[in-house]
Amino acid sequence: MLRFLFIWVLLLFTNAVGYAQTDAAKLTYSSVQTTDDLNLSAMIQPADPALFVRDSLYYNWCNSIIKDDEGNYHLFYARWPKSIGFFSWLTHSEIAHSTANRPEGPYKMGQTVLKARPKAWDAITAHNVKVEKFDNRFYMYYTTTNTGSEKLSAEQLLEVGKTGYSHKYWPLLRSNQRTGVAVSSSLEGPWVRRDKPMIEPHGAIKTVTVNPAVCKGHDGRYYIIVKGDDITASEPRAIQAIGSSDYPDGPFLLENKPAFADVPTEDVSMWYDNIRKRYYAIFHAHKADYLGLITSEDGIHWKRAKHYEVCKKQIPLKDGTVMRVERMERPFVYQENGKPLVLAVAVKKGNDAFIVFFQLK
Repeated sequence: MLRFLFIWVLLLFTNAVGYAQTDAAKLTYSSVQTTDDLNLSAMIQPADPALFVRDSLYYNWCNSIIKDDEGNYHLFYARWPKSIGFFSWLTHSEIAHSTANRPEGPYKMGQTVLKARPKAWDAITAHNVKVEKFDNRFYMYYTTTNTGSEKLSAEQLLEVGKTGYSHKYWPLLRSNQRTGVAVSSSLEGPWVRRDKPMIEPHGAIKTVTVNPAVCKGHDGRYYIIVKGDDITASEPRAIQAIGSSDYPDGPFLLENKPAFADVPTEDVSMWYDNIRKRYYAIFHAHKADYLGLITSEDGIHWKRAKHYEVCKKQIPLKDGTVMRVERMERPFVYQENGKPLVLAVAVKKGNDAFIVFFQLK
């Protein structure tokens, strides 16, 4: 009798565990399906060429949209002279600021708000801009470079910008790229910069910290995703590293493993979705023909989103045609009240580079 009772209790326990495991599995599956349902691809509307941010004198690149308390929209972007050449982003880029009454524009002609500071750690170029608001202050994250102990003249920098990757000083400038931050109480500035880079290579990164994106997470901490060279690789190989901090301007501690290693990624923009309770990051797949979307529940461990491929690197236009471009990079998703409203990208076509806005509906 006792043996029978023991077996009966054991069966009940086993079944209970089984049901619990089954329910847990269903919950996990259901959780993924119901919270990771962001489908940017289905939301993209054809672009209006009248809203492109283009300039006869400058290549326009990068983009970051933010709304002020009066309902105006501010676009921060990078630009550099066409007279030097496209590759002078590494030597002559500056950050400009423009405004509009809608997030997709049209934006007024931009004014320079941040440029290189001679003899400072950010002595050459200002690029890869992102602007965020945290606790009533604005934080401008940007990429810059210097020459270390080497002294290059203005003429030599001009030569590097005109020549591009093959110039003998290109590796020097590339290896000294770092991420910085400037802070202001107003989107109109002034922007106060730090005396040192915000983040140096460490953790999973051996060399360079570029293309920063920062967001405030579910736990009140700040998360950064940044590109650098893989510390485990003998040759330069770009990866994305994730880091966290108690403060929006750091110090950030990078994880020892890449955030995402499935495909080569660049130009990541990251945000926390308060509706879905998860993180998302959009990027352009390096040497591939699409923009991709990755996701995370904790801000540290990332994987492909359910709707991973956002779009091809081409521009569908309002007239029904498709604009073919040589490059389509720097994707940025602008949101209001947790809802994505605009996907902005930088594109290169011929001897022009400009910013394109796709409304999301």
